[in-house]
Amino acid sequence: MVSRWRLGDVAEIIMGQSPPGETYNEREDGLPFFQGVADFNYRHPSPRIFCTHPSRIAHPGDILLSVRAPIGRVNVADRECAIGRGLSIIRPRNRKDARFIEFALRYLEPYWHAVEGGGSVFGNATKSDLEELPIPWLENENDRRAIAHILGTLDDKIELNRRMNETLEQMARAIFKSWFVDFDLIIENALRAGNPIPNVFAEKAARRRELLSRAESEGRDTIFPKHIADLFPDRFVDSELGPIPAGWRAGRINDILGDLVSGARPKGGAIEDGVPSIGAENVIGLGKYDFSKEKYVPKEFYEQLRSRGADVRPGDVLIYKDGAQIGRKTYVDCWFPHEHCAVNEHVFILRAKEIGMRRYVFFWLDQEWMTAEIIGLNSNSAQPGINQKGVRQLPILLPGQEIIATYDSLIVPMLSRLFTNCHESRALTALRDSLLPKLMSGEIRLADADRFFVERGS
Repeated sequence: MVSRWRLGDVAEIIMGQSPPGETYNEREDGLPFFQGVADFNYRHPSPRIFCTHPSRIAHPGDILLSVRAPIGRVNVADRECAIGRGLSIIRPRNRKDARFIEFALRYLEPYWHAVEGGGSVFGNATKSDLEELPIPWLENENDRRAIAHILGTLDDKIELNRRMNETLEQMARAIFKSWFVDFDLIIENALRAGNPIPNVFAEKAARRRELLSRAESEGRDTIFPKHIADLFPDRFVDSELGPIPAGWRAGRINDILGDLVSGARPKGGAIEDGVPSIGAENVIGLGKYDFSKEKYVPKEFYEQLRSRGADVRPGDVLIYKDGAQIGRKTYVDCWFPHEHCAVNEHVFILRAKEIGMRRYVFFWLDQEWMTAEIIGLNSNSAQPGINQKGVRQLPILLPGQEIIATYDSLIVPMLSRLFTNCHESRALTALRDSLLPKLMSGEIRLADADRFFVERGS
């Protein structure tokens, strides 16, 4: 049976306290410092700022609850950390109840939305608000454990997929940076051939020389596999992008584009059902897509967009072209769950002529300095935005097709796994979100939980 208990009866409430500003740093000195939901991830927060003199410390396993808008968001500390005024620590009095309380608080997140919208909480939730918060509670301890286990198993798999995707993305980016930004293979080949290396790469050359010497002492001719190293030139030439590998070309995005289009909004705006349309709220990074904020356009309107190429297709690079998030981008592949999808007037679709170039284009444009170039195209001071002419003139380094194909063959399996994880996590999230209110409200009893999974093919 589900009853209601005060949160203060089952957990200690510790409100956050911001330490002096001069104790903050980004050099990882001290404890990670979390200020609010901006630091939150799927389940565990991501460190951005550190603090040498923390005022409030959370321990691993403590629940972190946002007390400033948006109130009610939940994360869990996975390390010792400091928290500021935007968060509170919910520390279960019985550690065995931690996972159940975490899900109970997630279940109550819509409650805070209603409270904020009704003006009952002015700007932030107080310690008293949290202590008096009624949360669903099962009297039987084993029932609480069982619910936590069912939901936690789904959550753990979603979190595992997220972490795996972080690793896969880092690997794909690391290969791109090594080959096409740091020019590690060209520097290695130049060293072996005794060719001059531009001063701008002097530090990298010194490091490569050390690594090459170590490889040779181990009986290896190259640091990289020889069949890959042999694809790359052994000298540099000058270009408008600075020193680049011989035989490569400094070009413009327009050189490789097949389509560059933006979407549109139908007269009267979005509708409640129809064909999904992507906007800024959906464009949030590689393999990431916020399904909770989808908007829709009529099928006839979508067909008009499709006739001019403004429909989303595998291999498309999407760039948000105006507003506060100008330059934010994503890459769409066959994992995308919609057979038909449009973009609105705030999004550019960049579609390379050659399939093999499309992933290269995304990683090239997603470099930090290229993002700055995109933002620098802002051509309208009254209404910030970038135009097609500016995008077409963005610089791009064009290696030989064999090198592009080799890079693509290495990262396609990584991205395929990444997108498969995205698709799986979306299904698991939907299942968890369906189960959460039903289990917490008692609509589904634990004896019925197995049947619920079977009915959904899980």
